[in-house]
Amino acid sequence: MVQVVGLTKRFGEIDVVKDVDLSVRMGEKVAIIGPSGSGKTTLLRCVAHLERPTSGYVTIGGERIGEKLVNGRWREMSDREIARIRTGIGMVFQRFNLFPHLTALQNVMLGPTRVLKRSRAEAEPLARELLRKVGLAHKAADYPERLSGGQQQRVAIARSLAMQPRLMLFDEATSALDPELIGEVLNVMRDLARDGMTMLIVTHEMQFAEDVADRVVFMDHGRIVDEGPPHELFRSPSHPRTQAFLRAVVDRQAMTETPAP
Repeated sequence: MVQVVGLTKRFGEIDVVKDVDLSVRMGEKVAIIGPSGSGKTTLLRCVAHLERPTSGYVTIGGERIGEKLVNGRWREMSDREIARIRTGIGMVFQRFNLFPHLTALQNVMLGPTRVLKRSRAEAEPLARELLRKVGLAHKAADYPERLSGGQQQRVAIARSLAMQPRLMLFDEATSALDPELIGEVLNVMRDLARDGMTMLIVTHEMQFAEDVADRVVFMDHGRIVDEGPPHELFRSPSHPRTQAFLRAVVDRQAMTETPAP
């Protein structure tokens, strides 16, 4: 489904992503973990071609995104051609980015009606079903200001699913939420995983990654330095940098859970 080949993304003189190779099979769930600034989000944005790689390329379903072969040479795609490929990619960001003047139902219907040119009669039943799927059928008529952060993020997930994507990208989808709201979003993501959706998930929720992912990728300083099945990577990481990162996560959790004297 996804093939990342020799991907490098440079901002100024800094290589944020460095020569990354990554393959994701149809239906596979891959979690990407690592410290802040390790290139996780930039890698995800390059997969969706929200950032143009400095070198290397990405294919989605066998089709290169951002470039096409013309007379034996790779040429940049037009914005319209890139947008066509992107219709098969759902992306959920840290921020919900809902349109405040539209109800939850209208936010979910927007992509199918504006981008896919579906009629309202066709788009509305799907939108209502997706709101039901994320547990928000009763909030269809509410505007974003009347929704909690967790509810807004679930609407954002439903909005992405309304485009009927082949691939879902999650960029720290719970990082902007209060702790008590995180679980409701992770539960929706768990349901998607059980349904067989192909997913690339940047997350700092280690337990979620262990429970849901088929494979976990650890990034540091723009490179993939370790990867493997969750039970192997979390229990016996082979790379010293992965070991140090996971040890720091465990220590931080222990400090959080220790009651104040």
